[in-house]
Amino acid sequence: MKIGIISDTHGMLRPEVLDALKGSSMILHGGDISKQEVLDELEEIAPVFAVRGNADKEWAEHIPYLLDFETGELHICMAHKKKDLPEDLSKYDLVVFGHSHKYEESRYGKTVLLNPGSCGPRRFHQAITMAVAEINDGAVTITRIDIAQKAASVLSGSNTADLKKQIEIVVKETQRGRSPSEIANRHGFDVAMTEQIARLYLTHPGVTADGIMTKMGY
Repeated sequence: MKIGIISDTHGMLRPEVLDALKGSSMILHGGDISKQEVLDELEEIAPVFAVRGNADKEWAEHIPYLLDFETGELHICMAHKKKDLPEDLSKYDLVVFGHSHKYEESRYGKTVLLNPGSCGPRRFHQAITMAVAEINDGAVTITRIDIAQKAASVLSGSNTADLKKQIEIVVKETQRGRSPSEIANRHGFDVAMTEQIARLYLTHPGVTADGIMTKMGY
């Protein structure tokens, strides 16, 4: 049995992620989904088990913060934040969480503890990752999947001057109340890059375009 495991999509499903999930018997999502459409698209591939993340607002009221269920040979537990998992994990075969955007995998006896990382918009220089679990005779084998970051299109080129200009535009449009998708569509920007810029601006009050570039690693 193949289980696709993702987290922190933040409204974005990359084609590479959808390809890697094909053939899954089920999909586990560790939260910070951001919109129902993500779950609807995943459901077209396989049944989805998801937990609610801290970024999942009113639309996600029907999604639990903790899942504890059995399916076939497995006892699975899921929460968005690691600290919200049960203290005793020994009865589970697979435990999934997210939130940090960093891949983490460990084993405690029969229990596999897994954070698949984030396969949504890239945060700084963090890797874009997900995982696939293969279940054979009750044994859980995890395969980490790294997704290559494609160069984002920024205005007419990819140099830092163009990027700074894009950042300045995104900041002004964000101040006007436009969403990242609206800004990207309006100016022909890469959606993931626009979301990253807007998030940095909103979470770092007073940050300049140069400061945003530094936080993005330029």
